[in-house]
Amino acid sequence: MYFAIPLPQIDPVLFSIGPFAVRWYALSYVAGLVLGWQLLRRRAAVSTEELSADNIDDFLVWATIGIILGGRLGYVFFYNFQYFLANPSEILATWRGGMSFHGGLLGVVVAVLLFCRRYKLSPLILGDMLACVAPIGLLFGRIANFINGELYGRVTEVPWGVVFPYVDPEPRHPSQLYEAFLEGLVLFVILNIMWRSEKVRANCGVLTGTFIAGYAAMRMIIELFRQPDSQIGFLTLGSTMGQWLSVPMLIIGLGMIIWGLRRTA
Repeated sequence: MYFAIPLPQIDPVLFSIGPFAVRWYALSYVAGLVLGWQLLRRRAAVSTEELSADNIDDFLVWATIGIILGGRLGYVFFYNFQYFLANPSEILATWRGGMSFHGGLLGVVVAVLLFCRRYKLSPLILGDMLACVAPIGLLFGRIANFINGELYGRVTEVPWGVVFPYVDPEPRHPSQLYEAFLEGLVLFVILNIMWRSEKVRANCGVLTGTFIAGYAAMRMIIELFRQPDSQIGFLTLGSTMGQWLSVPMLIIGLGMIIWGLRRTA
């Protein structure tokens, strides 16, 4: 026998008023967006770059649409395409779960490009600023995944294994918390330490590349402990969809870092 920690019994619904329910998962999106927005406003207010606090206010709506639309479509196409092809009406049922970070990232990239084109701003400067606050949303989102008992890890014998009662009685890696720590807290600290360097800020694209490559590397590692989605399972050589989607991210991120450093070399 080995020790196992039961999943804390936290109701996924924070509170409800009649048919309207506020869930921890939705609150994590709101918290990530609001905190990131406030930090960006402060950065823009003291920055010598072309972005203003008003630009940040305007972009908040664009970012929200990009995250939600991209995240949902990413899940539809990357993780459960056959199901949604047979049940297209379910695509809009986001309250039932199903969001993809990789899709959400693509949605934000499109939002940045369109926003900067409209207001004649530099997408690299905005991208670097967004990279420094994006881990906030990842931190809260993964904690919400843990509260919901979803995206759990593989069966384990480590002493901190958690039993997810809606799955089975086996202790599993709390992979959601691994992701919250690495993709959220650690990546946030790294990027914001880098932000303090004027040389790094001058090399536009380095921070964006660091976020993209850093997330990809951490996600590929954590996927070794995370249970793959049941409708997909393991892929070639025991790999997972999350790892395959992270490979191009890692290449693009490293390319942006190299390109950004060489631009001012």
